[in-house]
Amino acid sequence: MQEKKTYEYAVIRLVPLVEREEFLNVGVVLYAAGQKFLQVKFHIDERRLRALFGNVDLQEIQKHLESFERICNGGKDAGAIGELPIAQRFRWLSATRSTVVQMSKVHTGLTCDPAENLLQLFEQLVLEPAISAQ
Repeated sequence: MQEKKTYEYAVIRLVPLVEREEFLNVGVVLYAAGQKFLQVKFHIDERRLRALFGNVDLQEIQKHLESFERICNGGKDAGAIGELPIAQRFRWLSATRSTVVQMSKVHTGLTCDPAENLLQLFEQLVLEPAISAQ
């Protein structure tokens, strides 16, 4: 059996009206140092976002989230931050912000497969829960 290693993750939240402190989870960033893994998975549910916050600039939000993806991938396409070591890129991504795109606190866990954990967290924390028939 493969040894489980520590991972860290943070949830990406949209907070269109910062003063109201209401948010919608739109993504997850997961970092696993032992596997040299840093990835983000995001989805903007336009229907839910508009129901909660009305007029928001979806294109601007999409640009922010795509920049997270470039930073996770690293390299010159992500600017100076993309050139940082993987751990520093995660710390930058998961840092506290007071903008429309904010991060949750960092949480930890153990995994053999960080990609699978990212998918599970994304489904659990971002996608709209299925309404069960009663």
